[in-house]
Amino acid sequence: MSVLSSIGRIATRYAAARARYRSERILLSLPAELRKDIGFPEIFDARDSRRAATSSAKVI
Repeated sequence: MSVLSSIGRIATRYAAARARYRSERILLSLPAELRKDIGFPEIFDARDSRRAATSSAKVI
């Protein structure tokens, strides 16, 4: 594994994370009624509950 391939993988992951967070910010800027219509709060809540379950399992 070369240094350049490692840097490329890191850059790819960073770009994907940045795009994901940008999308979340855009969706969160929409009115609540519209977010509810497209199902965004449920998706967002499910992901947070998964994080909470994972982090609570690590604590124990």
